[in-house]
Amino acid sequence: MLGDYPGAFKDLDKTNVFEPNNVFTLKTRGEVKKMLGDYQRTFKDLDKADVFKPNNAFILNTRGHVKKMLHDYLGAFEDLDKTDVLDPNNIHFANLCSGQKEVK
Repeated sequence: MLGDYPGAFKDLDKTNVFEPNNVFTLKTRGEVKKMLGDYQRTFKDLDKADVFKPNNAFILNTRGHVKKMLHDYLGAFEDLDKTDVLDPNNIHFANLCSGQKEVK
């Protein structure tokens, strides 16, 4: 079912038991936690995923948007700016803290 974030989280949690360092599982579970509004716990998965796959645009983008929601604007800008450098042609990643950044 689309939008079943609690169900998705349960499935990702089970997957994480079998493959605790799987970057895809960690970054997706972090995104689901964000969608559930569990912003503080989102960082646990995203930071762990970042250790195994540093400078990943998806991880940095998600983490940056969560920092923005928590009013950590400097931290958000740093993550989102790195995202824009890593993937400058992705319109979704070009949205920085102040609103929209001009796409290169």
